[in-house]
Amino acid sequence: RVGNPNAVDMVMGVCAALLVIEAARRKVGWTLPILVGVLVVYGFAGPYMPGVLMHRGLDPGAFISSIYLSEEGIFGTPLQVAADFIMVFVLFGAFLRVSGAGEFFIDIADAAFGGMRGGPAKAAVISSGLMGCVSGSAVANVVTTGTFTIPMMKKTGYRPEVAGAVEAVSSTGGQIMPPIMGAAAFIMADFLRIPYWDVVKAAIIPAVLYYAAVFFMVDLEAAKTGLKGMPKSELPKAGEIMKRSGHLVIPVVVLIYLLGVVGYSAQKSAFFTIVLVVLVAALRKHTRINLRKFVSAMIEGAIGGLEVAAVCACAGIVIGILMRTGLGMMLTGMLVELSHGSLPILMVLTMIASIIMGMGLPTSACYIIVVVLIAPAMVQMGVPAIAAHMFAFYFACLSNITPPVAMSSYVAAGIAHSDQTRTSLIAVKLGLTGFILPFFFLNNPLLLYSSANPALATLWAFATACLGVSALAAGLQGWLFGPCSSVMRGLLLVAAFLAIDPGLKTDLAALALCAVAGVWSWKERGKG
Repeated sequence: RVGNPNAVDMVMGVCAALLVIEAARRKVGWTLPILVGVLVVYGFAGPYMPGVLMHRGLDPGAFISSIYLSEEGIFGTPLQVAADFIMVFVLFGAFLRVSGAGEFFIDIADAAFGGMRGGPAKAAVISSGLMGCVSGSAVANVVTTGTFTIPMMKKTGYRPEVAGAVEAVSSTGGQIMPPIMGAAAFIMADFLRIPYWDVVKAAIIPAVLYYAAVFFMVDLEAAKTGLKGMPKSELPKAGEIMKRSGHLVIPVVVLIYLLGVVGYSAQKSAFFTIVLVVLVAALRKHTRINLRKFVSAMIEGAIGGLEVAAVCACAGIVIGILMRTGLGMMLTGMLVELSHGSLPILMVLTMIASIIMGMGLPTSACYIIVVVLIAPAMVQMGVPAIAAHMFAFYFACLSNITPPVAMSSYVAAGIAHSDQTRTSLIAVKLGLTGFILPFFFLNNPLLLYSSANPALATLWAFATACLGVSALAAGLQGWLFGPCSSVMRGLLLVAAFLAIDPGLKTDLAALALCAVAGVWSWKERGKG
């Protein structure tokens, strides 16, 4: 009865909408429900709105039909993706966690990087990236790895707010790190009508660049403050760790193989690897999943899936109203007009919109709304669809460290016993390169890997992007081989922005400026 609901449909539709909104409020706070309320008022008050905001208005029957009986509302694409893809991967992450994979990732990162300058922070970056690539949840990542890494950082001299910020920034990257990314990545694959593996391939180079940028920032922060690594006597031995728990890597490798080589669907690949986790974990007594751990993983997966489902269903109501009122197309047109046809201006507007929405919305909801409103405008200007979606996806992910509502930073601050606001602001500073990174791959689509791109050109683009993010980190921190003067920092920042442009001339200019700054910094260090 789409378009012609009866009395029972009306009652059930109102009940369903209210329950979905309340579920979202309980899981992620008031921001998303308030947004839905504003849009509902806008939908019914359309004939009385001023100027371009005026529309025909929704009657109760049309409203219930759009959000409850059609595939444009509660039961739309976001909730469908949550049911089809996200839930099974949430379960996979839960089973991997109860097997002890989190402790394994932390130990192997400590063994590799713990003894270096600022070692505990570097170990936090790497372990959070490893754990994030199989959990896809920023907050869960903070809780899992931060419980170990934050006290370790504090023990070696890091201020509590810095320790919390490092963990928050590192854990947030888990949503962009393949093979299991955040919930929004699965929604992206459905929006673009492409296999999830294509999203994974496109995300791999930017994800590596993100973690490289955070690693550089942490290293330079340690150099500035004189923080040392952990004593070798306290470090675990990599060989012993691999011998004891290295078998836990097998399910992750098999997942990548099934997705990328065999070509199985995401659901089928995840199901087989969940079974494999249980079998592989049984090889060692300390990783074996007994009945208690099995039930714990099922409960954790169900609770984790509930948050995603509530947010996706509520976001579906937003999409339904945007489509029925025409507000989505109108705002897209306004953005194109406001940017005067300039892609760089539209990119900045998209970044601002994503950050503002992300301040109160979870990643998936922020991504969905920004993509529906802004991605079409970017595509109109010639941006490849996957680049436009990935651009919005990145800023939606970074909402986890952006105040005033920065969930990753707040959870990390709780573990570190530090001030939430200060922790969040330091996290933004450490992750600032992540806010600029999307401009790299939007200007240079070669960074979004595809088998259709020339291998040599992709390698060159990756190399120059690495140069750009390292120069950006040094310029922001004001430290290279030693303290940087204002002019030296200026050279590094200019070099970083030149590296964004994919042209050969700008790449060579960036390389030259980095060389000048590097030699200059080395000589100044020698004088000191």
